[in-house]
Amino acid sequence: MNFTKKILSNGLRLVTVPMKDNPTVTVMVLVEAGSKYETKEISGISHFLEHMCFKGTIKRPKAVDIVRELDSIGSQYNAFTSQEMTGYYAKSDKKHFVKILDVVSDIYLHSTFPKAELEKEKGVIVEEIRMYQDMPTRHIHDVLMELLYGTQPAGWDVAGSEKTVRATTRERMIAYRKKHYVSGATTVVVAGNVDEHEVATMVEQAFAAMPSGKKHQKTAVTETQKKPSISLAYKKTDQVHLALAIRTFDIYHKDMPAMRVVSIILGGGMSSRLFQKMRDGLGICYYVGAGHETFTDHGFLEITAGVPAKRLLEAVDALMEELRTLKKERVKEDELARVKEYLIGNMYLGLESSDSLADFYGYQEIMRKPLFLPREVADRIRAVSADDIQRIVQTYFIEKGLNLALIGPVKSKKELEKLLRLS
Repeated sequence: MNFTKKILSNGLRLVTVPMKDNPTVTVMVLVEAGSKYETKEISGISHFLEHMCFKGTIKRPKAVDIVRELDSIGSQYNAFTSQEMTGYYAKSDKKHFVKILDVVSDIYLHSTFPKAELEKEKGVIVEEIRMYQDMPTRHIHDVLMELLYGTQPAGWDVAGSEKTVRATTRERMIAYRKKHYVSGATTVVVAGNVDEHEVATMVEQAFAAMPSGKKHQKTAVTETQKKPSISLAYKKTDQVHLALAIRTFDIYHKDMPAMRVVSIILGGGMSSRLFQKMRDGLGICYYVGAGHETFTDHGFLEITAGVPAKRLLEAVDALMEELRTLKKERVKEDELARVKEYLIGNMYLGLESSDSLADFYGYQEIMRKPLFLPREVADRIRAVSADDIQRIVQTYFIEKGLNLALIGPVKSKKELEKLLRLS
């Protein structure tokens, strides 16, 4: 799982992850462009651009030309957009490396954005937005982000709104790409059974036309919360989907490993405290979990669950009780050891394929973090102590940082507000 990193002559960053005897190879291109780089007028354009990159290039004029070529070699391929990055990738048998490199670099550099296709794709993206709004387990995260960050880009839906999507023009998209898709903001990751020297030469050639230029920066997040906050998204359902968040810190913070451990103590796996309390103890939910979400300048610990509407107050009270317990009582060494090995074991299980390793190293590089090997990540997790847990819980588990988002048949915040206490 070692890697090499090289900055090419045009400023493009290349990370190569050789995997001897692995039958596959993945080519992934990541760019520092996402919803936090947008203005309200063009909200969702990063995601729209990602869709349009598969609609035709100079070399492959039609969308079917792209997908048919990849399908003909049994390739798996896709793209994704988040707040701070957009990614494009293809994975195939190692013998097709030249082909997938050619296709991925082509769609990244030479997409033509046909106007007729752009107009049709507006309908596709609007339906995607509506689809996710009809999925409470997915949409609850959007409700939470708006609660946490309001009218800032960090609080907007990555896909934009129906209004902004329909207002997107080809001219705006080309201007946005020119502003953000530059060599200094782009990372190429190749993981699999490849020769590092050959990869460097071939990637240099494939991306020779990559434009340089000054990268446009994103809007910084500001946080001014002074008391617990609640957001209700009314929906007539039998179940209430909730997301409880506590403001924490950004992705570069020294306590990242410790907060990841905290999230697993609370809601990682079937032996976690919340699973045992909420599902096995109270029988109040099917799913409950916790995770630490971090970005370049903000972060939060999030707990999600789906509970019966009639037992909502009981469920929130139980969640808060577990947070208070973690704050009051020192974590025992046997639980801490078990949780750390759970976290490390799941990390290694998730790194068995070429695409997962490409994502592992690519994410670190595009976020401009030091590139840690998996074993170095494991060492940092194992170094977390009970004292570390107690220290960060005391620091960040404070009432003014509490946020509760709900989707369901709930109209009043009054009784819920009484439950959001950590003392």
